[in-house]
Amino acid sequence: MGGKMSISRTLSVLAVAGALSIAACAGAQAASQVKVTVNNTVITSGDIAKRVAFIRLQHQKGGADEAKKQLVDEVLKRAEIARLGQSVSTQEVDAAFARFAGGNKLSPEQLGKILDQAGVGVEHFKQYIAVQMSWPRAVNFRYGNSSRLQGADLVKRMMEGGGSKPVTTEYFLQQVIFVIPEKKRGAITAKRQAEANASRSQFPGCETSKVFAANYRDVSIRNLGRMLAQQLPDEWKPLVEKAGENGTTGTRVTEKGVEYLAICKKREVNDDTAAEIVFRAEDIGKKKAGGEDPNSEKYLEELRKKAQIVNK
Repeated sequence: MGGKMSISRTLSVLAVAGALSIAACAGAQAASQVKVTVNNTVITSGDIAKRVAFIRLQHQKGGADEAKKQLVDEVLKRAEIARLGQSVSTQEVDAAFARFAGGNKLSPEQLGKILDQAGVGVEHFKQYIAVQMSWPRAVNFRYGNSSRLQGADLVKRMMEGGGSKPVTTEYFLQQVIFVIPEKKRGAITAKRQAEANASRSQFPGCETSKVFAANYRDVSIRNLGRMLAQQLPDEWKPLVEKAGENGTTGTRVTEKGVEYLAICKKREVNDDTAAEIVFRAEDIGKKKAGGEDPNSEKYLEELRKKAQIVNK
């Protein structure tokens, strides 16, 4: 796999396969022994056994050698992510884990039991999620500026498209957060979601939103500023597109609490900045359709060449 499978696809396979393959994947692990060192990081036989179980859980091919290769690559990625400061937070990983469980009609606890019984374990899976979420940030940090389209490139792309700049939708957004403390997440989430849903019809508009928030307990308002349709996060995009100008989106439960977005302004634009973002979004879409970003593999190969990898 080597990081080439997206999280969403990996998790979807995991949910289906996990419920059906627990007995086949489970088994006691022998006492861990050091099998590989990557720079100063140790990979043990226990780590490899968990990854073998994970591979089986996805119904993918590969044994200990494939598991070892994946883990070596992940150690290299994790170190580079940390060096660049591009890691997602623990809260983001936990939220992704919980969203996946909920999307497959499982509680996080039920998903944890599937992973434990399969010989994978929750921590191993969350570490995998963290790398999968963080690595694209590191790649973009390294290569992002080099992928900017210059004036001549924009003209060329416009000529290829008939000579006109592409039109896209520009939004100015605010984020409304009904905060839920971590310790109370299970107890009051439903109540806070009901409050947030009821508040949407009372939302007065972005100019007086902070006054509006003061009428509620623990409600935060954040200005998100200008965002083009191509820049909207995948989880919010359909909700924003469905909402009208001066309206609000439906609510979502996130790691912060219960959230919705307010559409302060919405209009069609076709300036140079918008054109660049549209073209880059098209390029990213092509990369996703054709596989992993080639910069990712190039970057990883550089890290492999510099690393001291010792097999025991």
